Amino acid sequence: MPLLAGWLLRHSVVMCLLLHSLVLMTCCFHHAATSCSQSCYCTESETGGKTVRCSNLRLTEVPQDLPNDTRRVYLDYNLITSVPSNAFSDLPLLTELDLSHNELAQLEAGAFRGLGHSLHFLDLSSNKLVTFDPEAFEGLRARANLTNNPWHCDCSLQMAMPHIDLEPMSLTGIVCQTSEPPDMGAEGVPFLLAKDLDLCVVMKKTTDVAMLVTMFGWFTMVISYLVYYVRHNTEDARRHLEYLKSLPGKQGKSEESSTISTVV
Repeated sequence: MPLLAGWLLRHSVVMCLLLHSLVLMTCCFHHAATSCSQSCYCTESETGGKTVRCSNLRLTEVPQDLPNDTRRVYLDYNLITSVPSNAFSDLPLLTELDLSHNELAQLEAGAFRGLGHSLHFLDLSSNKLVTFDPEAFEGLRARANLTNNPWHCDCSLQMAMPHIDLEPMSLTGIVCQTSEPPDMGAEGVPFLLAKDLDLCVVMKKTTDVAMLVTMFGWFTMVISYLVYYVRHNTEDARRHLEYLKSLPGKQGKSEESSTISTVV
């Protein structure tokens, strides 16, 4: 009995230590997943969900350590120049994202990947966005603020519009600061509301001209080949006739008449 009691005591101590270590590891992982991003300020709402405020911190890139349970992120008034792919893919609960008043000039493909079903509002106003890449907004159906950006409206933007799933009224924030071609009257106009604006007309005309030039080139080649073929055969027939004429006697004459009839 003393041996059994000692054995049970030793194993009980070991099990207690293991359980204690497991609890500590769980706590550490939970803290790592839900702690606040470095230098940012976090608050918990009464209804649940974390708000992370990183405003006006002179950040040059999107923080990599945003908590997984974040619902709202404010990154406004910073110096962020681009949003890389999958920048927010680890935030499945994110409903609001503010990136306004930055230096954003590029949104990489898949920049907002993973937010299609959760994000309700996206603020990209007052940045330096010029072009609109639909692949950056893949699957995103949020309401977006796209105002106060130096948008360049051209055929690529026009062709991208049907592939964008954002709330339709969000696209009224795309006001053309420059356009291509520049004489289409697009500058200063909300692109979505300019129903009769066709910035692909020059490309269509260029394509039509290219097709006409190509067809004319093929036609010229065919005509040239036919002319060459006729001339070549005519020259061969003439040489053959001259040869027959040079032959003596009736045989030459009969062959000549036969050749002439054959050529005719």
